[in-house]
Amino acid sequence: MAAAKQLNDIAECPICIEEFTDPRVLPCVHTFCLKCIETYIKEKSAEKMVCPMCRTKFTLPCNGVADLPKNYFVNDFLQMKEMSHVESKANPCEACSCEDGNGSAVRNAASVYCVECQMKLCQICERGHKAIKLTSSHTLLKVGEKISVEPPIQSLPPGACDRHVDKNIEIYCCDCKSAICMMCYIDRHNGHKCADLNKVEGDFCKRMGSDVAQVTIGAKKCSKMLLDLDKEKNEFIEKVAKTGKEIGEKAEQLRRMIDRHEEQLMNELSSIQEKRTDKIENLREEIERRMVSMESYSQYVDDLRQKATACDIIRAANGLHDTAEELLDLDAIELSLTDLCFNDVTFTSSDYVVDDVSKTLGHASFNVVVEGKLHTIIGYITSKYTQWKYKLMRKTS
Repeated sequence: MAAAKQLNDIAECPICIEEFTDPRVLPCVHTFCLKCIETYIKEKSAEKMVCPMCRTKFTLPCNGVADLPKNYFVNDFLQMKEMSHVESKANPCEACSCEDGNGSAVRNAASVYCVECQMKLCQICERGHKAIKLTSSHTLLKVGEKISVEPPIQSLPPGACDRHVDKNIEIYCCDCKSAICMMCYIDRHNGHKCADLNKVEGDFCKRMGSDVAQVTIGAKKCSKMLLDLDKEKNEFIEKVAKTGKEIGEKAEQLRRMIDRHEEQLMNELSSIQEKRTDKIENLREEIERRMVSMESYSQYVDDLRQKATACDIIRAANGLHDTAEELLDLDAIELSLTDLCFNDVTFTSSDYVVDDVSKTLGHASFNVVVEGKLHTIIGYITSKYTQWKYKLMRKTS
């Protein structure tokens, strides 16, 4: 049951919630049906091309959605799922079933399924299949036989070449960093440094393992940054609360003359808090989005390494490596987090009543980093009533 659920999860499009049709993979390694992603893109403007799952921005290829890379790994899983559900209920042979001269259907019951040919065969065609030298080594599964999840995908034939659909991919071109067939090698890669797929698979798996390890470390680093960000937010809110309390206490002593100015000062304090916390929350969302991408990447690559064919691994390896490097580029987040540490909120009170009202009540200072420059906003309180009363007292004395 767990294996079946795993197959359903991998073979199901997150948009239409149905089995993939022509699966295409985005740079963030999330996969969708070609038609689903086309519909999604049409509903968005050119500046808002983001993954429906993790909201990661991406750029469409020159020829649009149709040029998005195919997910060969998911294609193989779909094939494996089909093989794992081979049934015996009146399955006709796909090699010899046809209509006779009278228009009646001639249907020979299928007895086996050929993994390489991806066809159901009756007993007669099975004997012919085994007798032909070219197909004698093909893997045949009995119709109705219960099969495990893992062996079928390992027994799948190498993927077909995109340029020569009748040829299987057998070679990896080290110069072009692409998996090719023998005809591609003859046509375009002759003289390049090439290697057998099975020989380079281990090196790519090793590099993928290293990438996953680094991404896991990056995810832990993001987790620590979130903790630091929460700490910074709490400390800042505590400073704001303390400053607000000091302002309130001083304002209570001089309530009749500072009602209007207390409100002004508190509004300035709230404005600073709102701007600051907005920056913190925006940074938090960015870190959480990065963590989601890292977790999705690690899960996808682990599945790929454990269950994909050598062809699938090699086709996806370079793109996944580039994605890992992008995920690990946390410099901008770290710089933003460092900038958020430069802040201070203070309130300086006074015990003297003088003609300068800002010295009478006190002033609040808010120091923040805005676009790399330190700006100080001074909150001060004035009172026409106090000025008038103080001048009257001087005249009467």
